[in-house]
Amino acid sequence: MDREGLSSPPGTENSGTGTLGKALSVLEIVVTSDRPLRFSEILALSDQPRGTLHRQLSHLVEEGLLVQGRDLCYEPGLRLLKFAYRSWSKNQFRAVAAPHLRKLHEETGETVHLGVLRGTEIIYVDKVESRQTVRMESQIGNASPVYCTGLGKAALSVLPQDRLAETLGKLTFHRFTANTHLSVASLKRDLDEARLRGYAFDREEHETEIRCVAAPIHDAGFDLVAGISVTGPAYRVTMEQLEIWAHPVRQAAMAIGEDVEVRLGPGR
Repeated sequence: MDREGLSSPPGTENSGTGTLGKALSVLEIVVTSDRPLRFSEILALSDQPRGTLHRQLSHLVEEGLLVQGRDLCYEPGLRLLKFAYRSWSKNQFRAVAAPHLRKLHEETGETVHLGVLRGTEIIYVDKVESRQTVRMESQIGNASPVYCTGLGKAALSVLPQDRLAETLGKLTFHRFTANTHLSVASLKRDLDEARLRGYAFDREEHETEIRCVAAPIHDAGFDLVAGISVTGPAYRVTMEQLEIWAHPVRQAAMAIGEDVEVRLGPGR
């Protein structure tokens, strides 16, 4: 926990050392916050001098990437929405995977997520909402740690050993629930099991009372490493049910991988 009771958002530690990298780090602090932040709060979460931070915030506001309200708090600007929409609508991987997500949703009735590995995080790039009354609060574009999510562990389980070791070396563990992995050794045991099974579980590790089963997706060169999952509340989704759904989840992941190779492979 950082100063003023604020936690640094995942992935912002030691972000680029150049001007652009530092500005992006500041942008990420504001964008990933659950609420608008004052200058003093951003200063507490960044490693930048007061004057430098002030200039960067001014530039980001001028470019429409951030806005400053009457209360002097900073929050994401509308220009970011344009970028996000363009990126999301043109994401070919999401388009390739979409019919498989819908099919898996029809089979299970629960929330289906598609996520892509980025460093030590999983970025949610698509979602089909549950038909049930009680639903997930996840959002497309949000990021979650790899060590406590089914998608994250599924993606890690297929990484080549050198890349896996590099990623594990960058992890900073944080306890979200009583079941969260808090060490590389504990996580590696889980990954070994996931590698053998071909799928991974989230046993209420990121959120209490939320479970999921996920399977990995990757292309031949591991330029794309991703995963697909079925998620639901623990009172409705037992571990036995997740075991049953593991097979269709794996089938969906393999079908997406095959379509990626055909439609998005080299020369396409």
